[in-house]
Amino acid sequence: MSTPLLNEISIPGKKGCALPECDVPEQELSDLFPAEHLRDKPAELPEVSEPELVRHFTNLSSKNYHVDKNMYPLGSCTMKYNPKINDAIASLPGFAEVHPEQPVETIQGVLQLYYELEQLLCEITGMDAFTLQPAAGSHGELVGVMIMRKYHKMQGNKRKYIIIPDSAHGTNPASVAMGGYEALEVQSNDRGLVDVNDLKNIITDDVAGMMLTNPNTLGLFEEDIREITDVLHDVDALMYMDGANMNALLGITRPADFGFDITHLNLHKTFSTPHGGGGPGSGPIGVVEHLKKFLPRPAIVYDEAQDFYDFDWELPDSIGKIHGFYGNYGMMVRAYTYIRMLGAQGLKELSKNAIINANYLRQQLTDTFDLPYTQHCMHEFVLSGNQQKKRGGKTQDIAKRLLDYGFHAPTIYFPLIVKEALMIEPTESETKKTLDQFADVLKTIDKEIDDTPEKVKEAPHTTPLRRLDEVKANREPNLRW
Repeated sequence: MSTPLLNEISIPGKKGCALPECDVPEQELSDLFPAEHLRDKPAELPEVSEPELVRHFTNLSSKNYHVDKNMYPLGSCTMKYNPKINDAIASLPGFAEVHPEQPVETIQGVLQLYYELEQLLCEITGMDAFTLQPAAGSHGELVGVMIMRKYHKMQGNKRKYIIIPDSAHGTNPASVAMGGYEALEVQSNDRGLVDVNDLKNIITDDVAGMMLTNPNTLGLFEEDIREITDVLHDVDALMYMDGANMNALLGITRPADFGFDITHLNLHKTFSTPHGGGGPGSGPIGVVEHLKKFLPRPAIVYDEAQDFYDFDWELPDSIGKIHGFYGNYGMMVRAYTYIRMLGAQGLKELSKNAIINANYLRQQLTDTFDLPYTQHCMHEFVLSGNQQKKRGGKTQDIAKRLLDYGFHAPTIYFPLIVKEALMIEPTESETKKTLDQFADVLKTIDKEIDDTPEKVKEAPHTTPLRRLDEVKANREPNLRW
């Protein structure tokens, strides 16, 4: 049954609350604000009772799929469970009710949390300095490219290209273009890793840097990473690590230790803060010492003698301010809570469990799906639904059918170098029982492709909305109510 919009159940005059009579002199809005800023008619807000309002959003939340319902195996997105203690700490009045325009002497606790979180991220990655300002991973990528540009400008280097692998996230070439460079693609070898020989063939003095995810988007660790970073550094190019897959490395190895100069982290992935509408995101950027001066301003500094935290705006070589305020604060409180709650050993166990879960689930499915790359994976792996497609069930059909069994689909059709790709990341949050259930469902769908193919091709059957006419949706999008 569809859920009507609040405007559809609205009745003029109905109220959801009762306010006491005003006990102070009333003022006309026109006395307080210029006429051009005032409405000429009331806002068309729904008029509903409190129970109607609560039931509306409760019903919507039960229809929506989320990580509190079941496994969310989106490869590369690291949709792990969000511990409720994070929300509890972020809801404390001293955190939740702080105002971004408060004087610094009144927000010392806020600045201390910023400062300590940056220090923790430096320890985790091996970087020498961090900024928490970027509002998402893609925003962090752009900041990283801007730092590359500023570095080369001050070195007097005229550079044109940034190298990205053929398996890269789509945001990588977008960030390269927005940063004023051209993307130069390096091929993967037959093991799904960067082809170092191809890299050596395309490297020139026109290359500003390379953006590389490690582990890569196939869930594989780049075994030649030190050779790759040496090739780039030999032409004074910078190495940027897309930290989308950092969930596999915590406490095991650090980006700086294998030669990266810049890295971003997704607090909304690795450190359990909510994604998307539950977010917003956060994509801090870390750099090695000689790039520290280029970080966005302001920086968070601590005067030990006076025991005082402050914003430092006097950064003449900075790329400038890149966020309205200093990042998305609520996400940082949650990430800080998560890191402090687990500690160094807990973070390492987290990554080890993520790797174990991924390899266990991968092994469960290798007899059912094609496995393009057979070596052990890190935190995620990529299967191919190519043989299922030949039998009449495409990867998209499998993804839709999973919804009928109460599971969200994995990332599909990415990375592009794998045909009919299913990119699966179970994270460390999931139990063996859940992994077994997920594998059993995929095996059942594989059998359905042969026994009841229409059931798969017409899925989903149990969701509030059925499958869209995607051609029509693209040609005639209806984006408003």
